[in-house]
This record gives sequence, C-alpha cells and structure tokens, in this order.
Amino acid sequence: MSVKVTMPKLGMTMKVGKVSKWYKNEEDSVEKGEKLFEVETEKITNKIEAPGSGILFQIVVPEGETVPVGTIVAVIAQAGEQPERIDGIQAGEVVEMKAEAGKPQAAETETAPVEKKRLLSTPSARRVAKELGVDLTLVAGTGPDGKIKEGDVIKFHEEGPPAPKITPLAAEIAKQEGLDISKITGTGENGKITKQDVERALAAAKTVPEEKPSEVKVIPFEGIRKVIADNMQASLQNAAQLTAFTEVDVTEMVRFRNLVREEYKKDDSVKISYNDIIILATARALLQHPIMNSTLIGEEILVHDTVHMGIAVALSEGLIVPKLRYAEKKNLLQIAKEVRQLAQKAREGALAIEEVTDGTFTITNVSMLGMDGFTPVLNPPETGILGVGRVIEKPAVFKGEITIRHMMTLSLTFDHRVVDGAPAMTFLKTLARFLEQPMLLLT
Repeated sequence: MSVKVTMPKLGMTMKVGKVSKWYKNEEDSVEKGEKLFEVETEKITNKIEAPGSGILFQIVVPEGETVPVGTIVAVIAQAGEQPERIDGIQAGEVVEMKAEAGKPQAAETETAPVEKKRLLSTPSARRVAKELGVDLTLVAGTGPDGKIKEGDVIKFHEEGPPAPKITPLAAEIAKQEGLDISKITGTGENGKITKQDVERALAAAKTVPEEKPSEVKVIPFEGIRKVIADNMQASLQNAAQLTAFTEVDVTEMVRFRNLVREEYKKDDSVKISYNDIIILATARALLQHPIMNSTLIGEEILVHDTVHMGIAVALSEGLIVPKLRYAEKKNLLQIAKEVRQLAQKAREGALAIEEVTDGTFTITNVSMLGMDGFTPVLNPPETGILGVGRVIEKPAVFKGEITIRHMMTLSLTFDHRVVDGAPAMTFLKTLARFLEQPMLLLT
C-alpha cells in the first residue's frame, strides 16, 4: 500500500516549510528511517526520514518550493504498485514531531511535479558509480531497455569509455593531423565520426579562440545564510550594542581541565573542554547577575530564573545556535555530554525547533580558529552574548613576578537599552573570577 509523505510540523509556530533538497530520485528504492528530503524553516534546516519502505513513486513538491504544513510532498509505493499520480496541492494530516526522538516524522505536502529525465540504472549500479566516481551518463547499459547494471559500471571504470565509432577515412585523417577523436562529436549513424566531422574539428582547431571572460561563481543568497544575514542586520539596527573586553588568567582553569580529564581518561563518553567549563561558569555568573539573563520583548524586559544557554555551532552552510536548556542546574559532566549531543544533532540537521528557540544568553567560541578576541553580535531578543578567544601562553605579572601564564580574552556584547555598562562589566568580572578560580564552581 502506498504511503503519502507530507510536510512535517517541526514546531508549534511552524505554518509552512521549504523543500530544500531531495536525497532520492523517483524510482529509487527507499528504506524506512533513511534520509528522504530536507526541510528549511525560518529557524532550522532538518533532514526528514522516510515514513515507510518501497519505491519513491512520485516527488510532488520539487526542491525550492515552499508549501503549508500537511501538504503532500511525495508518494512511496510498493514494488509493482501504480497509485494515481497527484496533481496540485493536497492537504494531508499534520504529523507532529516526536519529542523523545528529537527528529520530525515525515508529513504530507504537495506542489506540481517536476519532470526529470533519468537514466535507467539499478540501485547497486548507482551506489558503485558514486563510490568509483563514474558518470553514469557515459556508461552503456546491458540490461533490459538499456538499464545500467553494476557490472557495466565496474567495466567502464576498469576499461574506460569505449573507443568512439569512426569511419576508416576519418580515422586516417585524424591520425595524420594528431586529432583526439574522443573530443569529436560524430554526426553519422549511431554517432559515428565521419570525414566531415574530422574536417570541422580541424577547422575549429586552426581558429584562434576568442578570449573567454573570467568565470564568476554564483552562490544563491538563501537558506540558513539568508536567515543569519537578516537576523544579524536586524540585531545591529534594533539594539544599542556595546562590547567590553577583559583578559583572564586561566592557568588554574587549564590545570582543572587536565585534572578532570585524567580522572575520566578511561571513559570515552567524558571529554571535558575549556568551553564546557566556561558554560558552567557563565551559568553560575548569570544566577548572580540575573539582568544579564533577560530578554527584551516589545516594551517588557523579561528576567528569567532559568538559563537556556545558546551554544554557537559553525556549519558549512552557516551558523546555528542550539540551546542547552536549564544550564544552571547541570554539573560539568552533564554539560559536556549534552553540548556534544547538541553539536552532533546540529551537524546532522536533526535539531528540534525547541532546541533552537527561547534562549536567554549565548556563548560563541572562536578559540579553535586561533583568534584572540572579537566583537560578537547579539542574538535577539537576548541581552548578552559572550565571545571566547583562544587560550595562549604568554608573559604576565603573577604575584609580583613576570612568568608564563595561560591567558584568554573574553568579550561581552550587551544591549545598553536593558543594562548599563557597570552591571554588565560586573557580571564579566564575576565570570572572570570563576575561570581564574574554577574550584569555586564546585561549591
């Protein structure tokens, strides 16, 4: 029995979604639970799993189309089944996301189908072609109706493309003139290269080619990149942003991190980083300075008693900020494990809408890029964002003597409409004290 795949509802506020990518083509086999397509919303991009197994019978909504939640986007049929093709948008049942899995279920959606010319090939042939880097359009199929089989791909890879068909006279002329016949398009029967084809190739070779203009790579300004741009521009235009910097002696933090790592060196699930310690320290500092854990919504400043910490994660397509919820209640080991889980889900495009919304404060760390400091931009409607630079050994005055210490630069950007400079800098001073004396975090 066929299965209608619909546009999933990825959050309570989601009304529409954009099909940004299909991982399968029509007539491809599909297994339940494997990646089927990608949905893009204003908040996140998520990979949607196939709700059933079979053959992808019809792609109803092509890439780039935006449709309402519950719209049929595709149909999965069983082998040999020929369901009626769908024309036009058809609303289906809205499928809610399972909270425990953290991944949305595939839902129903639709738009006019896109006709695509496809090669006849077996799934194993496509898999092997991908592994070997073989262009299937160049492979001659030996199966029924010219279908390309796995053996055809392997033979092409080992032996290369077949020699072009050419008339004896054309071959002789090409040999004398030193022409590469593989680059000549034949106009004879079944693509055979003729004398006229060789003569045209000779004439073209003797013609001085015109200078080609330089090529410009065009990248569509859309998706996550466009969302980030809009948010950052709005942030700078709508908030009175000020940034304060401080250099922190984190020698004891480094020693503390090393002690914890040594204690849990046999447990692969525990990998404590500097960032984990900074998250813990920031959460504790926010409890002492609650105004920094606030959001400005309309004409109201909302001061939160729980810390939903945003952790910036850099992806190839842009920056995403998953939230570590209730960070103030978690210990160092819990923070380390949950942050890695969030980062992994971000890279896999598997974050739920609840995991990227309702943040109260954000940390962005550029230490892995070798940067000492920078000016972070607020993540509205949050009041503050902390920038973290690299830990570096450098000469410093310690107890009246010049010695080598581990130093790190922190930069705090805050909304001057919500908080004045003195309280914001006092928060930064508290945070620095926690990092300089990390044993205080254990009390």
